[in-house]
Amino acid sequence: MNISIIQADLHWHDPRANRQKFERAINGITDPTDLIVLPEMFTTGFSMDAPQLAEPMSGETVNWMREKAAEHSTAICGSLIIKEGSHFYNRFICIMSDGTLATYDKRHLFRLADEDSHYSAGSELTIFEIGGFRICPMVCYDLRFPVWSRNTDRYDLLLYVANWPSARHNAWATLLRARAIENLSYLAGVNRVGRDGNDLPYNGGSAIIDYLGNDFADLGDKEGSATATLDLESLQTFRERFAFAKDADQFTVEA
Repeated sequence: MNISIIQADLHWHDPRANRQKFERAINGITDPTDLIVLPEMFTTGFSMDAPQLAEPMSGETVNWMREKAAEHSTAICGSLIIKEGSHFYNRFICIMSDGTLATYDKRHLFRLADEDSHYSAGSELTIFEIGGFRICPMVCYDLRFPVWSRNTDRYDLLLYVANWPSARHNAWATLLRARAIENLSYLAGVNRVGRDGNDLPYNGGSAIIDYLGNDFADLGDKEGSATATLDLESLQTFRERFAFAKDADQFTVEA
């Protein structure tokens, strides 16, 4: 499977400008790809102004994602602010080229930014499939909670979309590689760069990582994109030879 990541400086609270920016970035990907990954809240930046910025699942951005996925014959994913009833969610959405979709609502809401007061937390993991790869999506702060992403032969690719600030960049870089290694999984982490409307800086570090913690790609602190090929057979061979999961502690997680 070919996977592409896009790292960008987001326009604050401007979905239209961000859709246009990512459309140009998607058009600039020349390598064949099966999945394009955008950052967390890619239309707005990481904002607590949910009532003003939220869209329904039938809104402009989901429709835009569906159009771009069909146009480029690929899946496109990222998170945005979604309203359902009286609740707001930081929702990961993946639109396949045929228009079908998979969603995941961010489980761990970032208390330091008061996210837990503005959004409702998700309660269920999501696993979806592209090209034989089982994929598990996560959003930003979820990265700090390894029990939630614990792999019991459920997935082959772990995704993290984020607005992870510069002040804690070392944690981002370290934990991405730890999650890949401990879960015997490929991993893609997509962050943003620039400053948001709260003058908070971000220095990227979006990367595609293998199950040994090695980088296929690292975008550093600049805007840009990268594409890598993931080999399911080599992952399965490694898991068979180094069957660490068989020695894992047995327990279940209650959401």
